[in-house]
Amino acid sequence: MALVVQKYGGTSVENLDKIARVAKKVIRTKEEGNDVVVVLSAMSGETDRLIQLALKAADEPDPREYDSLVSTGEQVTVTLLAIMLNGMGYPAKSFLGFQVRVRTDQAFKKARILDVDTEAIRAELKKGTIVVVAGFQGIDSENNITTLGRGGSDTSAVALAAALKADVCDIYTDVDGVYTTDPNICSNARRLDRITYDEMLEMARAGAKVLQPRSVELAKKFNVPIYVKSSFTDEGGTLVTREEKDMEKEVVSGVTYDRDQAKITVIHVPDRPGVAARLFTPLSERNIVVDMIIQNASILGHTDLTFTVSRKDVREATRIISDVVRDVGAEKLEVDDNVAKVSIIGVGMISHSGVAARMFETLAREGINIMMISTSEIKVSCVVEAKYTELAVTVLHNAFDLGKEA
Repeated sequence: MALVVQKYGGTSVENLDKIARVAKKVIRTKEEGNDVVVVLSAMSGETDRLIQLALKAADEPDPREYDSLVSTGEQVTVTLLAIMLNGMGYPAKSFLGFQVRVRTDQAFKKARILDVDTEAIRAELKKGTIVVVAGFQGIDSENNITTLGRGGSDTSAVALAAALKADVCDIYTDVDGVYTTDPNICSNARRLDRITYDEMLEMARAGAKVLQPRSVELAKKFNVPIYVKSSFTDEGGTLVTREEKDMEKEVVSGVTYDRDQAKITVIHVPDRPGVAARLFTPLSERNIVVDMIIQNASILGHTDLTFTVSRKDVREATRIISDVVRDVGAEKLEVDDNVAKVSIIGVGMISHSGVAARMFETLAREGINIMMISTSEIKVSCVVEAKYTELAVTVLHNAFDLGKEA
């Protein structure tokens, strides 16, 4: 007998027929002799609908009340699935985040999980009950409902799998695994049978929507094997796991893109100690994630500083930075949200030279200007004009022969 955690995304539970299909998959896993914990997202589009209601109610909704509202979508899906399973003769019980005691910090909208109390879940599993848990949500030290950010149900599932020491965490979505790039852009995109935690983490951070980055961080930290599978077929699947010696190290494993980018440039910044800290500390205090940062060489004691944030944060980031710009004596602030980030990822980059050069040459041949560059051991990212996103992804996918069968 194994302990299996299964997570189903919004497209998998968007109506009663699809929830019934999920119920059958869960029952099949249970009948194979496993203990089963199911984590669900809200119905497809429901969280967006709730967010729009909040924004219509107020231009800047109170963060506590915002989280209380947008967390309600998962309550619908978990109770419906539990109702169906019980009706089919399989005892099931639903839990919300506060009932399981998924404890988080107090960063509303982007809360981080601190720990999970598994006592209630283990008690039900001992009775043979299928446990159904609402993803995306938790509770802070003052008993406020918190949410984990978009895609947070992935993180909920992995956190539960880690806390319960589950044998596997299956993430069911609308695709049958992790691909070398978006199949909607490249028809020859290839599904990967397995990928390392590090590669998956970089792909998720660079824009791949398959898994939330924090879920991969948790999986790597606690060595939780993740299978990315389709809700609609039993074929395919990608194993996300630790790097093993016998794993073939492709130079580049995938190409990702992220249109959720905005570029902010602070012009003519005084080049003296402490200025960068004054710019970025207020953003950190408001839980605004800064992705790429570039500072030009100092000329006559001044420099330009450019960084990227999520488009959803650009309005607040601009307001915060505008105050600091005046205080430090910078000249002005420029904002460009017509950009995208394109990245190549692969553990093989560590032992191969010339990978970045090939990326830059490939983009140059197509007349695609690179605005910003950032690198890690296994990733190279470039910020380009948004209109070139699909072209950049396609030519890079071809340049590194990613459509070729291994």
